[in-house]
Order: sequence, then C-alpha cells, then structure tokens
Amino acid sequence: MEVVDIARWQFGIITVYHFLFVPITIGLSFIIALFETLWIRTNNPVWYRLTRFFGKLFLINFAIGVVTGIVQEFQFGMNWSDYSRFVGDVFGAPLAIEGLLAFFLESTFLGLWIFGWDKLPRWMHAGCMWLVHIGTLLSSYFILAANSWMQHPVGHTYNEVTGRAELTDFWAVMFNKVQLVAFPHVVTACYLTGGAFVLGIAAWLYLRGRTPDADRPMYLTAVRVAAWITLIGGLGVAISGDLQGKVMTEVQPMKMAAAEGLYETSDSCAPFSVFTLGTPDGKEEKFAVTVPCVLSFLGTGTFDGTVEGINPLREKYAETYGQDPGAMYYHPGDYVPIIPVTYWSFRFMIGLGMAAAVGAALLLWGTRRGRRPTARWWRVMALAIPFVAVFGNSFGWIFTEMGRQPWVVYGLMTVENAVSPGVTVAEALTSLLTLTALYAVLMVIEFGLLVKYIKAGADPFSEPPDPSLRPSSDDDEDAPLTFAY
Repeated sequence: MEVVDIARWQFGIITVYHFLFVPITIGLSFIIALFETLWIRTNNPVWYRLTRFFGKLFLINFAIGVVTGIVQEFQFGMNWSDYSRFVGDVFGAPLAIEGLLAFFLESTFLGLWIFGWDKLPRWMHAGCMWLVHIGTLLSSYFILAANSWMQHPVGHTYNEVTGRAELTDFWAVMFNKVQLVAFPHVVTACYLTGGAFVLGIAAWLYLRGRTPDADRPMYLTAVRVAAWITLIGGLGVAISGDLQGKVMTEVQPMKMAAAEGLYETSDSCAPFSVFTLGTPDGKEEKFAVTVPCVLSFLGTGTFDGTVEGINPLREKYAETYGQDPGAMYYHPGDYVPIIPVTYWSFRFMIGLGMAAAVGAALLLWGTRRGRRPTARWWRVMALAIPFVAVFGNSFGWIFTEMGRQPWVVYGLMTVENAVSPGVTVAEALTSLLTLTALYAVLMVIEFGLLVKYIKAGADPFSEPPDPSLRPSSDDDEDAPLTFAY
C-alpha cells in the first residue's frame, strides 16, 4: 500500500467512527431540552426522570464524541498537509467561528446544565440545554459549510504563486447552494437518529421483565414521543434529500450517475436502478432492475429530464482536467468514483433511513390508544431502530465523500495531490494502527458505560430544589457547584 491508501483508510475509519456520535448528540440535546421544558410546564415527575436519565447518556456520548473529534484536527496536519495548505485560507474563517462561537456555546452551557441543577432557576436551567442544542446546530452549520465548499467550491480564487485557494467571498461560502440543502438534510437526519436512540432504549426498558410496573407507563411515553420525532425527522430527511439530489445532479453529475449506475446519458425518462451489476472495470452495465423515469425526477424535478451518464462524463472530465498543463493541482486520469461503493452506500443510506421511519410509525400504531405491545418482535424492532438510524447516517457520509472521488476538492484537487509528501509508509501505517486501536478501546468504554446506565434505568423521583423559590443567603451564594451525576 502507498501512503495515500493508508491515509485514506485512516481518515475513513476516524471520520465514520466520530460521526457515530455526532447525530446522536445533536438529536439528543433537542429531546432532553424538550423533556425538561415539559417538566417545567407540567410539573410531571415523568419528564424530570426522563431528563435526568437521558442526560446521563447524552454526557457519555458527548464526551466520547469530543475525544474522537480532536483527532480529526491532528490528522489533517499529519497525513493531509498539502490539502490543509490548499484549503486553509478558505476554511480558516468558518472553522474558527465554529470553535470560538459554536463549540464555546455548547461547552459553556453544558457545564452550567451539569453543575447548575441546584443553583439555577428551573427555566434558566432548561434554557442552558436549549442553548447547547443551538450550539450543536451552529457547529454543524459551519463544519458543513467547509464540507460543502469541497463539494462545490465557490467564493475563492486560485493563487498560482502560493498554490492555494484564497477566500474572496465569505458569504458565498456560507450560503453555498450545496450547503443550503445539505444542512437541513443532516439536521433532520440527526433528529431521526436522536429519536431512534431514545425510542430503542425506552422500548427495551419498557419490555424487559425487571422494569418495575410503575415505571412502564413512563417508558411508553418516551417511546411515543421519540417515535414521533423519528417519524417527523424521517419525513424531513426525505424532503431535504430530494432537494439535495437535484443540486447534486447540477454540481456533481458524476456522483449522481455513479449513485444510479447510469453508464450512458438518458435524454429523458432516466430509470432508477433498484439493482445493477456492472463489469469489473466499472465501464459497462451487465444487468439491472430499473423503475422508469424516477431518476429523471430525482435529478431534475421532471420525469423527462436529462441525466448524464458515467461514460460520457468520463471522457468529458479527462478532456477538461487531464489536458490542462497550467493547473499543476489537477491530476490526469480516470475521474470516476468506485461505483459499487457509491451505488450501494446510496441505497443503504435511503433504505436504512426509510426503515427507521417505518419502524417508528409501526411503534406509534402498536401503542395507539393506550395499547401496550408485548410480543417479542416489538422488542427486536425497537432495539434495531437505533442501529439502523446510525448506520444510515454513516452510509450517507460514505456516499457523500466517496461519490466525490477522486476529488478531495471537486474540480480543484485530487486525493493523490492532497496527501502529505513527507510521510513514509511506515509512519502512516503506525498512525493508522495506533489510532484504530485507540478508537477500539474508546468504543468498548462507550458501550460499557451506556449499557451500565441503561440497565440501571431512570432514578426514582426526588423533588429537586428550586433556587428561584427559596430565599438566598450568604451560605447559598458561597456554596460550590455540585456535580449532578
């Protein structure tokens, strides 16, 4: 293996692993804020117990997510120094704002939420978690702005002297057409995943034999609320995904062609392939099961729209990028992604997302009008939904990044030209094995902590103090904050 191959494996492993925690964090912060708000408005102890219970799981997930995310910063300098140099001027502003504003907002108010249960008025304490959630949304927006620039570079100029892309229009980067459709798609997927996480855990606690009968209605309530969030999130994913597909067809036609296994241009009524087999070199279709006209609608919004095929685009890209000696950062060659990976990750993304939403709908139907399902298949489905949602998110990111190959910045820089030139195979391999082992340890810790606290269930209700209702004293003001968990 060459350095570029090892670096790609390392980036893929770290990024996919880190993104297991991101959608849960974003979605769960919203649900916890909602539960606590419902407690304040209704004074129903059920919402308080659910807030504290899922708050523990949120903190575990948030902590591991932060640790795994830090490595992301280092690996750009370790294995992708040429890429970092090329995009640094463009990425500097949005990523600096993300760190100084969004993450600062998250971490500050999460700290107040953790330590302020007996110090802050209840409405203010709930507001802290809402601000944490807003921080996660802002953080995702700025990070997605950088990623969307990689998909569709705008607002920059290329400096031939420094060999870098230089930012010329900050707002063009912030409101990139890819960004405007990617952000709602990612956020609604996070709500779907967070809802699925709560749904699966609450359903398991409701159905297991050791759960006290008095607690079962509480968990059933959580199941229904989470199922509604999952279902609504799934609808949002479908709508935003449809919009994203049309923008993707416009700015990255090769990605859409590879996602559908469309080898030749279809001038009208392009079919959507349910299943396709191609030749080993990816240049020809051998067998396909298709649905007429659906791809034209997904890509253009009309059933008679034109969708370009892989082979014509292959020739077009080779002519455009492979014969330009003045652009040293272009890499001549075959500008086609790995079609089986792109094709099947696209279908797994759609299929798993739909499965999570359908599962949530079935649970809502099965628990309607106070019904309490007890069949074994309910438990299997409820436990599967969180994994289905998380893997659907992961396949979505694999499709997004692999479908852009061989570009790291679409039309400007290929992966081969982005890798660090001074890294040896031995150094890259050592880094890959070390970080993979470290992440395996973190996975064991994550699941061990989650299983421990999930099995324990929600703590019994104990009326918490309300600082806004008690007279203040010098002793109270001087008392240190106490850790809530």
